[in-house]
Amino acid sequence: MKISKNIIEEIKKHAKEEAPLEACGYLAGKEGSAAELFRMTNIDKSEEHFSFDPKEQFRAIKDARAKNLSLIAVYHSHPNSPARLSDEDIRLAHDPDTVYVIHSLLDGETKGFRVVNGEILDELLQIA
Repeated sequence: MKISKNIIEEIKKHAKEEAPLEACGYLAGKEGSAAELFRMTNIDKSEEHFSFDPKEQFRAIKDARAKNLSLIAVYHSHPNSPARLSDEDIRLAHDPDTVYVIHSLLDGETKGFRVVNGEILDELLQIA
């Protein structure tokens, strides 16, 4: 997935602002290229998992469609662990077309993944 340095920096900023809780949101774009970030509220208020606010989800979908974009990725932070999918992340990953972007505050890494039939695939993040 192609992603701009500005969006990566916004993910990092969001993660730092929400720490010690997990930050979360959507990335919207076209043809495998992220064009816009939608911050979401972690209504779980947890350091180990997140859930989106359904009203914010609906608004993000509506805004993306109005801009002729699709939601192509979910991002979240791991405040105290590496940038890897947790067991819960894998269990909740239902869409093989969605890229799951994780930023770790522990080591500063940002990585992308897909989950296809329970198999974790690394997704190269091409930062422009």
